[in-house]
This record gives sequence, C-alpha cells and structure tokens, in this order.
Amino acid sequence: MKPEIILTTRLFAPTQERLEREFQCHRVYEAKDRAAFLKEHAATTKGLATFGPAGADAALMDALPKLEIISNFGVGVDAIDLEAAKKRNIIVTNTPDVLNDCVADTAMALTVNVMRRFPQAEVYLRAGHWAAKGGYPLTTSLGGKTMGILGLGRIGEAIAKRAQAFGMKIRYHNRNRKDVAYPYDADPAALAKNSDVLMVVTPGGAATDKLVNARVLDALGPQGYLVNIARGSVVDEPVLLRYLQEKKIAGAGLDVFADEPRVPPAFFALENAVLLPHVGSATEETRTAMGNLQVDNLLAHFAGKPLLTRVV
Repeated sequence: MKPEIILTTRLFAPTQERLEREFQCHRVYEAKDRAAFLKEHAATTKGLATFGPAGADAALMDALPKLEIISNFGVGVDAIDLEAAKKRNIIVTNTPDVLNDCVADTAMALTVNVMRRFPQAEVYLRAGHWAAKGGYPLTTSLGGKTMGILGLGRIGEAIAKRAQAFGMKIRYHNRNRKDVAYPYDADPAALAKNSDVLMVVTPGGAATDKLVNARVLDALGPQGYLVNIARGSVVDEPVLLRYLQEKKIAGAGLDVFADEPRVPPAFFALENAVLLPHVGSATEETRTAMGNLQVDNLLAHFAGKPLLTRVV
C-alpha cells in the first residue's frame, strides 16, 4: 500500500503528478466539508504536502493525529506552525538551495529595473513619446553604489555576488555576524543609512514582522531604494506606500506583498515602483527541482532513510 498523504493546495503540476504516482493523495483543498474530509482520513494519513500560504497550523495537525511529516514546497516555512509541529513530534522539511540562483536573479532584475527605470522607459517608447517628446529622462547607475543586504543567508550571498559583478559594494545585517569580508551594521536602520539599495532577504514570520518600518525607511532616505524578495510581512506596507507617494525614498522593487495576491491598487499608480507577482523562483527548472526535493523528502521519510532538508 502506498503511504497516504494530504495535499493542502494545488501544487506545481509535475510535482503533483509525481506525488499522485508515489502516494495515495487526498486533496483537502477540493473538499466541500473540510472538517468531515479530515476526519475521514485522520486515522490513515501520515504525510502532508503543502505550499505557500496554505501552510499547516496547529488545528490541522490536531485533526491528523497520525501525521508524521509536513513537506513544504519552498524555503519559507512561516505559514507552518513550527512550535506546534515540535510539540507533536512532526517533522517539517523545505526546499532550500535549489532556488537560490533564480531568486537572486530576480533580486538583481528588480534592482536594475527600479534604478534604471527600464519598464517605465519601455512604456514611454510604446506610447510614442520618444519621437514626440525626445529621449527618456536620465536615471541612476548601479556601479559604485552600496547594497545593504538585510539577511545574508544563502540567497543573500548569491545576490551579493551578482551585485558585485555590477560594480556595487556590499554591507549586511543579520541577527548574528558572519565570517565574511562585507562590513556589518548593527541593526536594519544603520544598514539602511549606509546603503543606496536596501535588499530585504529575511525569513517571514513574527520575528521579522514590519522589520522595515518608518525608522528604517527614514534612514534609507530620499535617494535610497528598497528591494524586497523576502516576504511582504517584513515591510510595513502602508508606510512604504506613503513613502513612495511622498518621494521619501527614491523607489522600490517588490516581488512580495502583505496580502498576496491582493496588492493595494495605489501601488499601480506609482512611477517609482517596479512590481512583480511573486515570481522570484518561478522558472520551470527551479520549480521542478523544488518539487522533486519536496517529494524526495517524503519518500525518504517513509523509506526510513535520512531526510534531505529537515527544518524541525
């Protein structure tokens, strides 16, 4: 008999197809009566595959008393109650490393586009303004500028390498200082004050909620740029919107938002913002690698083998 697992949401199609081959899958997201569905499968379900905001809270874990493992599609596990999992001896896995390069590419694309305003320049051309009004206004160079990386983990280090290739200098802030050559700043506001671009790469969750607030944006100042490829919760979004509207910072490149996919419409009117729909890791190659790691963790667990990427 194949192990029984529950899918909390629809997953990347090739991943879901592989899960369906390897396991007996129950799709709770299709259930008309969620409580009855969970009760029906409570005695036999030992695994859970989840993604994004679907996560897994304590109530879901309590509804599945035989649950042994939660395998997450993605690095961020802020939507999974890790403390509840620990108390119930439930293993949690994620999919790190395989997405570092794609997310770092997205981070640099946002940096280039918000500083050089290439999306706006294309709109200018397509509207016929080049011929009618002349060349597009001058923008800002990356070379010689300082990028402050808030969260110098594996993705942050990949971004740093790319930024240096553009001629940028690197600073960083972490909860703990790392053994790296980059200058360290003691807190986010100090990092912002010393940076031209503040790159947000921290995990989400309560510990980083609104970490980038008015104090940090004031330190970044009217010549500074914010780029966020972490979680929307890390930035105080209403404050950021106001600072962009009032030109209290030069611009922002955002791949993540506080209440995805619902983005405040006021962002759409901004000329000093570049907005993406959370596509940091969204390539066929990377999503395939993430999905394979999600499935392989489940297979390893049920085969009694060492897990590949355990969180708790």
